[in-house]
Amino acid sequence: MNHAIEFEALAKRYGALAALDGISACVPRGRVIGLLGHNGAGKSTLIKLILGLIAPSGGRLEVLGQSPWRAHALRRRIGCLPENATFYASLSGRELLDYLARLKQAPRGQVTALLERVGLAHAADRRIGTYSKGMRQRLGLAQALLGSPELVLLDEPTTGLDPQASRELYRIVGELRADGRSVLLSSHLLAELEPHIDGALILRQGRLLAAGSLDALGEQAALPARLLLRPREDAAGGLLVRLDARGLPALLRPDGLLELQVPRAGKLPVLRELLADPAVADLDVREPTLAQLYDWLGAGQHSMAEACA
Repeated sequence: MNHAIEFEALAKRYGALAALDGISACVPRGRVIGLLGHNGAGKSTLIKLILGLIAPSGGRLEVLGQSPWRAHALRRRIGCLPENATFYASLSGRELLDYLARLKQAPRGQVTALLERVGLAHAADRRIGTYSKGMRQRLGLAQALLGSPELVLLDEPTTGLDPQASRELYRIVGELRADGRSVLLSSHLLAELEPHIDGALILRQGRLLAAGSLDALGEQAALPARLLLRPREDAAGGLLVRLDARGLPALLRPDGLLELQVPRAGKLPVLRELLADPAVADLDVREPTLAQLYDWLGAGQHSMAEACA
């Protein structure tokens, strides 16, 4: 079994509304996959289906090799941090995790280690009602990791976290990947998310626009690369003229850099030319970002969903 999650023609309807409209994709084991889409795209519906909280209207869904709405024991192999998670305010962080560990049949010895891991050891015995939003979010991450789940679902996990806490969260996500666990991570902070995921599922109005590794999606989209050139002193004017003559019009930015876009397929010959040009002091290549890919998919209503291998 190579996939943590696999679905084919998966659909969920509420009357005439198709929350998910026959989508097919997979989440490989040991990978971190971003789940992206605007509000109403179907992300929450997909997460509920994966957790077995609702049944599909059609299609096939397997989670860790099982049908989630039929295998209740499967939930002990899955950890989940929902968006806007709420906890009993009168309990301490330690008491809550002790209680959830019993429900999940997880070793209670994990509680202290997890509180330390998410940076809450100092507040373990304080009431949750005194926690800040960021502290409650870290507690939510700790409960999601109880029982060492094989699959972890994180819905907007950095909400309320300061930059340092966000970096710590993504460090833990990296550790989960290194340990062979699978993570499905939903977030609207694309620039923050991009360095930490291996691929993406992009939903729009219940349909799957794209699914695959970031490299594969970038290749399929064929968005141009941006080149930033630093010309040598007093060489910018001549370089602009030569670039224009080559059919590569460039923009002179206020910081003195020249910016131009190059088709992905023709990038290497252009780079070789520019590196050999004595007027070029430095050159930086900026590949299309996840946000640009997301905007391109949404604006053009393109579809780049790959079949599961």
